[in-house]
Amino acid sequence: MAIVNRTPDSFHDRGSTFALENALEAVSAAADAGADWIDVGGVPFAPGPEVSAAEELDRVLPVVEFAKARTAVSVDTFRPEVAAEVIKAGAGVVNDTSGLRDPAMAEVVAGTDAQLVITHSLAAPRTLWPSPHYDDVTAEVAEFLRARVEVALDRGVRPDQIIIDPGHDLNKSTLHSLELTRRLDEIAAIGYPMLAAVSNKDFIGETLDAKQPERLAGTLAAVVFSILHGARIVRVHDVRATVDAVRMTEAMLGWREPAYTRHNI
Repeated sequence: MAIVNRTPDSFHDRGSTFALENALEAVSAAADAGADWIDVGGVPFAPGPEVSAAEELDRVLPVVEFAKARTAVSVDTFRPEVAAEVIKAGAGVVNDTSGLRDPAMAEVVAGTDAQLVITHSLAAPRTLWPSPHYDDVTAEVAEFLRARVEVALDRGVRPDQIIIDPGHDLNKSTLHSLELTRRLDEIAAIGYPMLAAVSNKDFIGETLDAKQPERLAGTLAAVVFSILHGARIVRVHDVRATVDAVRMTEAMLGWREPAYTRHNI
């Protein structure tokens, strides 16, 4: 899952794809680099200025319309009214980082062909949550996700529409995210496809003492580890390098044939 944000304040790209022309160029580059789908964002999770639903739609709809001819498209949104419009426009996935804080999101997705990513977080998007506390972060994340999946199912979402995301760094410290990653198999055991959104996150930067532009190696290590522990979707900024890492991991696991075999043949 490649990331294209039409926001001026994203934590990694710092607004480099906020301009529509730059966003569309990023979509084409990600598709050419092998992304299976493009995740379009119009509002970051982190605290920041209010963005209305109308402004969010103005940001994401042109990218959805452009990207859907090239690859599958998801939209990162916590608003049911935005989700309804992007599904109509051709988005095949709604990526809800609020974890169905508004259950109406499930009702929007129910009865459509779209899938729904349910993500763990403690606070509503755009809300500061300092010093988060967990007695057992992995167990509590798993309990939250099971409960929110039940909300989705009760509102008509089919099991085959559901994807779960433990929410690395979302209201979690570096130690929380590291432990959660070590125990990702417990999240995968919930029984739905699991997304790992680890790309360039602060838990990587703090572990390696690496600034944003220096986190690719740490990201690739986290991506491969996550796959080995049950992740089936990885959300990333650096598509080409990640595609190579994922394909190599798949080949070593016996899931993918080599592109060619000439050595010692």
